[in-house]
Amino acid sequence: MAAKAKTRALTTKGGAGQRPKISRGLGAGSTLRCADNTGARELRLVQVVGYKGRLRRVPSAAVGDMVIVSVRRGTPDMRKKIFQAVLVRQRMPYRRAEGIWVQFEDNAAVLMTPEGEMKGSEIRGPIAREAAERWPRIASAASIII
Repeated sequence: MAAKAKTRALTTKGGAGQRPKISRGLGAGSTLRCADNTGARELRLVQVVGYKGRLRRVPSAAVGDMVIVSVRRGTPDMRKKIFQAVLVRQRMPYRRAEGIWVQFEDNAAVLMTPEGEMKGSEIRGPIAREAAERWPRIASAASIII
C-alpha cells in the first residue's frame, strides 16, 4: 500500500481553518451596500473568489466570503471599477453551530485589497462574527460584532 501524501494547508489570508457551513444568500448579480468609508455606496456582486460550481449554476456567496464586485454608485473615481470585497452582512437567515439563527437588515460588503487589507479605515453598522473571525483586519475596524 502506498503511503498517504501530505497535503499543503491553505495559507492565504481568510482561507485558513475550518469554515462553518453558512447558507449562501447572495448570487452573482446581487446588489450590496458598501459598509466602509472608501467612497463607494452600492456594489454589484460579479464573482465569488474560490467558488467551484457546476455548469450554468450561478455563483453564490455567504458571510465571510471574498467576492469580486463592481461599484455601481459612489464617487466618480470609484464608479465602474472592479474590486475585491468581503461580505459582512446578509439578509438570508443562516444557522450557527450553537443553534441560533442570524439575519441582518441588508446585504453589505467591505472593499479589500488582493493582499487582504481593508481599503477603508472604518466600518459602518454591525459585522457578522463569521466574517470577523475569518478576517482579523475587519474585526479590528468593526464597531459592533454580532
